[in-house]
Amino acid sequence: MTDWIEAEITKVVNEYGEVPPLWIIFPDEHPYSMCWRMGYGESYVDIWGKWWREQHFDEAQRINYFHRWTPPDVWLKWTIEAIWELRAWEDDDFDYTPYFDRLLALGFGGKEDYEKDLSDPKWFDAEDDE
Repeated sequence: MTDWIEAEITKVVNEYGEVPPLWIIFPDEHPYSMCWRMGYGESYVDIWGKWWREQHFDEAQRINYFHRWTPPDVWLKWTIEAIWELRAWEDDDFDYTPYFDRLLALGFGGKEDYEKDLSDPKWFDAEDDE
């Protein structure tokens, strides 16, 4: 099953130098879009995830990766989960606040930026166009 993933990783690395995060390949997709649950969007999640796990990055390397591929604010929760290897979706009461504060201190957006972008009508308009 992973042969196709390995082939795609090689293809993407040859093009970009490493496997970029989801918003680089699909810049107009919201993190909660159906794109990530079907078709190449779903496949790319698998490609990125396998590549990411194989890197064995430490925290500083993960942060540097996201500085190279600066996340749009709407992707900050996803970035938090990747940098600090969180499984926050398993806890309905998970508090991202300290992690947003850490992101902000690292030069990324913070919680207010995330919430503002999350509710931006551009995301809803894009879904209506499909």
